Amino acid sequence: MAIRLPLTFLSTLLILLILCGLTYGRLFTDHPSTRSDLISDGVHDDFRGPSLLRLNPFYASDSCDQTYGFLPCTTTVLGNLFLIIVYGYLMYQAATFLSNGSELLLEILGPGLVGGLLLPILGALPDAMLILVSGLSGSTETAQSQVSVGMGLLAGSTVMLLTVIWGTCVLVGKCDLHESIALDGKDTKGFSLTGSGVGTDIWTSYAARIMAISVIPFIVVQLPVLFVHSTSGRHLAVLIALIVSLVLLVSYCLYQVFQPWIQSRRLAYAKHKHVISGILKHLRKRSLGRLLTDEGKPNEDVIEKLFKMIDVNGDNYISASELRALIVGIQFEEINFDQDDAVDKLMKDFDLSKDYKLDLREFINGISKWLLEARRSGASHESGHGTIKYLSNFHEQTKREHDLLGDQSDEVVEGVENPRWTSFKAVLLLLLGTVIAAAFADPLVDAVDNFSSATGIPTFFISFIALPMATNSSEAVTAIIFASRKKQRTASLTFSELYGAVTMNNLLCLSVFLALVYVRGLTWDFSAEALVILIVCIVMGAFASFRTIFPLWTTSIAFMLYPFSLALVYVLDYVFGWS
Repeated sequence: MAIRLPLTFLSTLLILLILCGLTYGRLFTDHPSTRSDLISDGVHDDFRGPSLLRLNPFYASDSCDQTYGFLPCTTTVLGNLFLIIVYGYLMYQAATFLSNGSELLLEILGPGLVGGLLLPILGALPDAMLILVSGLSGSTETAQSQVSVGMGLLAGSTVMLLTVIWGTCVLVGKCDLHESIALDGKDTKGFSLTGSGVGTDIWTSYAARIMAISVIPFIVVQLPVLFVHSTSGRHLAVLIALIVSLVLLVSYCLYQVFQPWIQSRRLAYAKHKHVISGILKHLRKRSLGRLLTDEGKPNEDVIEKLFKMIDVNGDNYISASELRALIVGIQFEEINFDQDDAVDKLMKDFDLSKDYKLDLREFINGISKWLLEARRSGASHESGHGTIKYLSNFHEQTKREHDLLGDQSDEVVEGVENPRWTSFKAVLLLLLGTVIAAAFADPLVDAVDNFSSATGIPTFFISFIALPMATNSSEAVTAIIFASRKKQRTASLTFSELYGAVTMNNLLCLSVFLALVYVRGLTWDFSAEALVILIVCIVMGAFASFRTIFPLWTTSIAFMLYPFSLALVYVLDYVFGWS
């Protein structure tokens, strides 16, 4: 039912468009005149009615070419506005079908190749299609004119995601902030600029850093414009930027493929480190003395007493079962972990003889190593109760490290009920989205170009404002819905997807654009647009790369960047003449 309604509506819309393309009309007047805008209708000898056809210049001008020979076209302002809305809606539906199909495919095949390679490419497909068709058709002069639609979409999509959508997600996802931590589901401070905001995990910061790195191709293609004045030199710069962009794109896709494995390894180590810190803290409370001497070295006499306390059966070895009893007795309530897996990791860490039991020397060496690790973590050594203090600090630090990694082990993963039908549905949605995007990208570009000609508004500003609303609406709605759940996990997913979408814009979509410019011999004349993308990506990337908490005041910077971007392009292009 969820698919049937959009398909029915799309079918009706397509039939309406085709019929509009086959419709013709004339306006007759009963008042003959010698004015130049009146022509003979060719039937006045046989028709006693009005013999002249009046052409109103407000509603019609030069003729236009129908896309594919049957889709409607017009040269009027209102007509092209209508076509932009219709074709934009179709591109929105294409993006929605691609997004839904990708999510279904992810449920079946899981992350890795699908989540790391296929999903980012499919998400950027509508934008890439529009950019591609903007420079393919017509002569070189026509392509040079229309390719500004592609650049406007590229810049507008990036700026909208990092400003309007980013700020909206912070507003709807805000929680109370306490000691630099966002409290999940608690929103009692209203619109406090410093006391309310969102929190993300460390992987989101990594995604922001990758996004900032992805602007390198813009710098490569822009530098020769400042220092090289020959056409061949600028053309070579476009080729170099294209190669750099493709290399970064492949690297990013490989990172996305292996990122789940990297994340699981780091999360496993963080859990192991937290278990060790909990054991040290627990043993310090149970010990008959300090674990460290006044010189800051491990107190082996105290550690030996602890060994005998854990060795319940007195066989001078700590077995796996005795180690497991120790872990169960500590009662780690802050994190979820497999106790048997924790025992195995402790054994591998302490058991140098590989006999799956710990003797006294192995226990002393293992405890000593982690005591020194706790000291190196930043807590200073103090005498007396200071040992408890720095071990407690070390335990809290490992807990924060674990939280920043975004543990999802407590999530309930539901199996797919009917994998065959789900696979068929996913492929159908992907194919349908791809076909719609490919079919209506060219008519949309033509409508934008005709609207620009009819109104005198540059195509860049039309595509900068209007087209991202069509191609990125599905991502925007999904991001806002996820952020509204007011949890660190969903906020992390929201902002990671935003940064990932911008990264694909800067790599995949830019690669398509640079390939068009190079293959068709076009002129790189988009310095102002490239500068806007650089500024927005660097400013927002700097925000998100080195912090995981975003108070509400950060939204003001994000929102102000959108009108600033539009104003900057206008001033540079039409005041200073960069374009």
